[in-house]
Amino acid sequence: MRLGFELSLQQSQKLIMTPELRQAIQILQFTNFELLQFIEQELEKNPLLEVESGESKVEREIDLDKIKSEINWKEYLGQYDDASYSRGYKENDSNDWILENYITYKTTLKEHLLFQLNLTLFNEMEKKIGEFIIESLDENGYLRVTTDEIANQLNIENNQVENVLRIIQTFDPVGVGAKDLKECLKIQLEDRKIKDPYVYKVLDSYLEEIGCNKLTKIAKELGISIKKVQWICDLIKSLEPKPGRSFISSSEDVKFIKPDVTLEIIDDEYIIYVNDVTAPRLTVNNYYRRLLNQAIEEDIVKFIKGKLDSALWLIKSIEQRRMTIYKVVDAIVRHQREFFEKGKIALKPLSLKIVADELGIHESTVSRAINGKYIQTPRGIFELKFFFSRGVSSNQGEISSTSVKSIIKELVENEDPRKPLSDQKITDILRNQNIKISRRTVAKYRDELNIPSSNLRKRY
Repeated sequence: MRLGFELSLQQSQKLIMTPELRQAIQILQFTNFELLQFIEQELEKNPLLEVESGESKVEREIDLDKIKSEINWKEYLGQYDDASYSRGYKENDSNDWILENYITYKTTLKEHLLFQLNLTLFNEMEKKIGEFIIESLDENGYLRVTTDEIANQLNIENNQVENVLRIIQTFDPVGVGAKDLKECLKIQLEDRKIKDPYVYKVLDSYLEEIGCNKLTKIAKELGISIKKVQWICDLIKSLEPKPGRSFISSSEDVKFIKPDVTLEIIDDEYIIYVNDVTAPRLTVNNYYRRLLNQAIEEDIVKFIKGKLDSALWLIKSIEQRRMTIYKVVDAIVRHQREFFEKGKIALKPLSLKIVADELGIHESTVSRAINGKYIQTPRGIFELKFFFSRGVSSNQGEISSTSVKSIIKELVENEDPRKPLSDQKITDILRNQNIKISRRTVAKYRDELNIPSSNLRKRY
């Protein structure tokens, strides 16, 4: 056996994820808000990047303070007789456009109750008890501690706490301060001045039967007509089980949706706008460009060149992201044109592969382009993932699952409440409309639509 060393050339293909490629993929997946944060970070790290100003030189040279002083605001505002349209003008007022002046604020449940507490004729001790009770309420308005615990904590008698609690239970919203669901509903019934004893009997003993729609059992055990039981159930269902949910929670984060794409119809033509106004336009600083040509030291040239390549790649990636999103949305609009004209019932089945093959890109690219992004249309705001759904076979081809859900919802809304449609009956109706679907799939879609079963929908 002969051993030795030799050199040989061999060709091979490898997928290498460079940092630049990884950055481009990450940028494509960003929402507008995430992209804005990323750009702000890059502006801090890369001195060659700067925000491109949209103002012209003429606009920049305008002296706004001079214009303000030249305008006769009294004469201007005098044209309006309604005082609500005018405000005093101060020449040196520098707080006109502070953002905090325009931020809305929503009152929390505890703040709302404390305001009512301060308007109540209480002495100092009773106010202290009331504040303790209100601070002990959860976000739904229920008291999660016992009156004995409050009394022990404040070193007072239990009846003092009970007296203050009964007054707080009359505050708005009605039902706050209750210890459990039954007490909450009972407070609301008493506020409506309901005196029928059967209403309170059903509330005390048959809440689970109401949830299961076992009205016949309730009528039989109480010895009343099923029609009256139906009326009692409707009355109880009209009450609010969570009085505090109409108020914002102190720990709740308000989430806003900023559409990434806007779709408008102009002269029967669909116009797509990629909403990138939140992200600033980037450009390369001219000073560093000139410095690159004038620099003599090799380290300076190497540093500036590296930052320049990084800046140019970032600008290119952002532009590529915008074009990719535009092309994907354009493909969606072409496939789902009937949806924008007729609604959910006309939504067609669509997969990532269909759009990817049409655009000549990979499915993962389409997935990243639609991830977490929303489109504003004449029919409302939708997540881009909404337009991708599986199909159900029919004689006219495939129909999307969203369209089937829309048909099921319409059938349930138009059914006879005394004889609600069962899952099997809905399946038969859909099959008569040439939509091939199983009963199990109908039950699945019904659950996704939060529609109860036929037994729970039945009215007597």
